[in-house]
Amino acid sequence: MRAVFIIISFVIMAAAAGQNRQPAGTPVTIAFYNVENLFDTVDDEGPGDDEYLPGSAKQWDEKRYGRKLKDIAGTLGSLSNTGLPALIGLAEVENRRVLEDLVKETPLRRGRYEIVHFDSPDERGIDVALLYQPDGFTVAESRTIGVKFIFAPDDMTRDILYVKGVMDDGKTYHVYVNHWPSRSGTERESEMRRFTAAAALRKDIDNILNFENDARIIIMGDFNDEPTNLSLMQILNATNKRKNQSYRDLYNLMYDSHNTGEEGTIAYRESWQMFDQIIITFSLLYDNGGYFTGFGGGKVHSPDELLFTGETGLRAPNRTYGGNTYYGGASDHLPVFVTLGKSGGR
Repeated sequence: MRAVFIIISFVIMAAAAGQNRQPAGTPVTIAFYNVENLFDTVDDEGPGDDEYLPGSAKQWDEKRYGRKLKDIAGTLGSLSNTGLPALIGLAEVENRRVLEDLVKETPLRRGRYEIVHFDSPDERGIDVALLYQPDGFTVAESRTIGVKFIFAPDDMTRDILYVKGVMDDGKTYHVYVNHWPSRSGTERESEMRRFTAAAALRKDIDNILNFENDARIIIMGDFNDEPTNLSLMQILNATNKRKNQSYRDLYNLMYDSHNTGEEGTIAYRESWQMFDQIIITFSLLYDNGGYFTGFGGGKVHSPDELLFTGETGLRAPNRTYGGNTYYGGASDHLPVFVTLGKSGGR
């Protein structure tokens, strides 16, 4: 009995050590970036693009569009010294055309990215998408999860994107890309919309975990809520729990940076807010032969070239537009990312 107890204790300690060890081996980076209204200059029939045309008040033309594409590509290319991200989630893209331009007409073309994108019913005409390098990720399934408001059936928002694929570690990954409803309107109404999005996502995740308890799930997006808000902590059940977790718990890689580090991805009324986050299942927090990361693996990318100093001294993302005033920045959000390592490399 004593021998069995010692063996079990050793296994538990080894697993705990694996959870806290930094990734080793050949790393891969996974990123999310809200690119602030990436519209082309073509007048489509769909909603939302009228203000992003050459003849609009914004005077959105090919020169400005080309500069924005290059700035986005440069930002994504500078995230890590380990190479271009293996997976990139994007929010606020107009259509597949802008994604094709981004991966083919900028330095991102060396990543040979493939695209997963579906048109959403969003009233502003913006969608989410996933870019992936096919050498390291093979897509097996992709679909959307609709977000329907029972209390406001005529209101339309972005679908949640789901992509299932196999990484080059041979393991299956489930990836969700989100852009939850904004904080416009009354506080209660907008909160209920995000509660609805969180419930739709949680239901889909539970459907996976019911049959695959150790599923490797990566959730990324602009949630328009912070890690400590109810939609994320209670409905989605994404926290910073380090002990006594169950297989249904989710770990928010940005929780501690927001809660104790006072970091953020968007600046609003003289303060930072952590709207953009990466959330994972605990199966990605220990070394089981596949890719994994540590509890502090989530990072905000905030180099000086993405920021400007306002009149009050606050450093904030240098946005493309403020109203109809052109500032020429890449986005009003900062990207977030995580680097996954694999013990022993490949």
